[in-house]
Amino acid sequence: MNTEDTMLPTIALVPGDCTGIGPEQTARILADGHLADVANLVVVGDARVLEMGMAHAGVQLKVERIASPGEASWQSGAVQLVDLANTDPELFPIGKASAESGRLTGETLARAIDFSKAGEVDAITFAPLNKRAMFDGGWKFPDEHKMFANLLGHQGYFSEMNVLDGQWMSRVTGHQSLRTALDGINPESITDAIELADRMMRNAGIAQPRIAVAALNPHAGENGLFGRDEIEMIRPTVEAAARTGIACSGPFPADTVYIRAFAGEFDSVVAMYHDQGQIATKLRGFNRGVTVTAGLDTVFTTPSHGTAFDIVGKGVAKTGAIESAVRLAAQLAAVKSNAGAESRPQSAAVSA
Repeated sequence: MNTEDTMLPTIALVPGDCTGIGPEQTARILADGHLADVANLVVVGDARVLEMGMAHAGVQLKVERIASPGEASWQSGAVQLVDLANTDPELFPIGKASAESGRLTGETLARAIDFSKAGEVDAITFAPLNKRAMFDGGWKFPDEHKMFANLLGHQGYFSEMNVLDGQWMSRVTGHQSLRTALDGINPESITDAIELADRMMRNAGIAQPRIAVAALNPHAGENGLFGRDEIEMIRPTVEAAARTGIACSGPFPADTVYIRAFAGEFDSVVAMYHDQGQIATKLRGFNRGVTVTAGLDTVFTTPSHGTAFDIVGKGVAKTGAIESAVRLAAQLAAVKSNAGAESRPQSAAVSA
C-alpha cells in the first residue's frame, strides 16, 4: 500500500444493493468530501453502479480504477475504485428487490472481505442491502452478519449491535423467530452478549461502559407472577458478570429501560431478542443509527436503515447514517490497529 496518508485507516466502501439508495449515498458522500480526514475510502463495486449513483445524486466524481486497494493513491484527489465489473444496474429496476442483484451484492461484499483478509483494508462499510434478495440469490444466511462470519471462518460468539446517539444497543438473540429466540436465551448467551457489549464500547473509547440488561417478561416478571426467568436465570447471570468488573445491572423492564438509557443513565442496553431493542432504537432515530457486526476479526459497519425502495432515484436520500458508519468504522479500525501494534514484539514494531 502506498505510504501517503498511512495515518488514516483504509476502508472499503461497498455501494450496497444497486436497486436501493446505496449507490446514491455512496456517490454523495464521496462528492461532499466530509470524510477525507477520517479515512482513506476505496470503493469496491462496479463502476456502472457508481455512475448510476452519481446520476441519482446529481454529482460528478473523478474516478481512478485500481486492481486492488493495495494500489490506491489519494494524492490525485480521484475516487479510488476497485471495479469488479460484475453488476450492470440497467438489468435491475430500481426500487424492486431482485434475487440476482442480491447475489451480486453478496459477491461484492465477499470480494471486500477478501481484501480485508489480505490486509489491504482495515474495515468495511457497506450501504444498505436487502437480506431477502441475498438469500434468494444464493447466500443462504438469515442476515449478512452470519454470512460474514462464515466467510471469515469465525468460531464463537458474535452479534449485531446498533449505535445511536452514543448508545450501543445489543441483544442476546438476533434474526430468528421469537419461538426460536426463546430457546437461545440462557446464562451462556446472556454472558456472551454482556461481555461483547463491554468490549466493543471500550474499543470505541468508553472507559467504563454502563450496561443495562433488559428483562424477558413483562414488568421484569413482576416478582415471578409473569415468569421466573428473571429470578432464576437473568439476574444471577448479570450479577456474575458484574463480579468480573463489568458495570452491568438488571434485569430491568424492557418497556422503560430504553427511556432511562436515552436519558443518559446507561451507555448500552442488552435486549433479550431482536424487536425488544430494535423498536425502541428505530423510534429514536431510524435514519441516523449505525449497525456494527461485533465480535469478528474484520470491522463491519452499515447504516441501520434499509434500501428505501420508495425514494430510490429521487436524489433525496440522506447520508447521515452512512457517514456515521464510516466514522465509527475508522474509530474501531484504529483501536484494532493500535492493539495489534502493541501486541507485536518490540523488534517487529520497530522494524515496521
